[in-house]
Amino acid sequence: MYPSRGNRRDRGISRKDRDKDLDTYTLEKIVREKMSGRDLYKAIREVYEDTRKGSIELVDPAPPSNFIKYLLRIDYSLWLWCVYAILALTIITIYIGNIYPITSPLRYVLGSIFTLYIPGYVLVEALYPYEKDLKPLERVALSIGLSLAIVPLIGLILNYTPYGIRLNPIIASLSIYTIALSLIAAYRKQRIITIINKSR
Repeated sequence: MYPSRGNRRDRGISRKDRDKDLDTYTLEKIVREKMSGRDLYKAIREVYEDTRKGSIELVDPAPPSNFIKYLLRIDYSLWLWCVYAILALTIITIYIGNIYPITSPLRYVLGSIFTLYIPGYVLVEALYPYEKDLKPLERVALSIGLSLAIVPLIGLILNYTPYGIRLNPIIASLSIYTIALSLIAAYRKQRIITIINKSR
């Protein structure tokens, strides 16, 4: 990723000059400038803090141009693959828990995350796809709160179906819900990346 100084737009620099400058001004150069005899960790930390404050803007020189490329770029879609990994591990531990009782503690931990965090998390990511919309703590709190509302609602809907509230229908409905919402969230995130890069 190439950094760009946040106040460059205020200086009236042309897009052509800015793009040329981005080719020569890299994140590595910024870190080296900040080091000047100091520890590397402190320099990286200072660059990170400047990025958080908005005085430095990191610009990806080759952002994903479509949804498939977004999914394949792990630096963008890591959150999505983590959700799918937790989903898969939860389902595996639920069904092998009776065969291998040693996996029961893992089953409780993953089952708790699967029911008390993931449903709300994918909804929050779909509603607020831009990273700066919410602070990380707000995302966690909303994810837990919404999960506590969504899971009983899915259970209530299942109660009025022929399947009822049993293990397999609950796992299937929560899995379908999680996959659907996470794909919507990923699509919205990719659209925001496209819009931001077109505006530069």
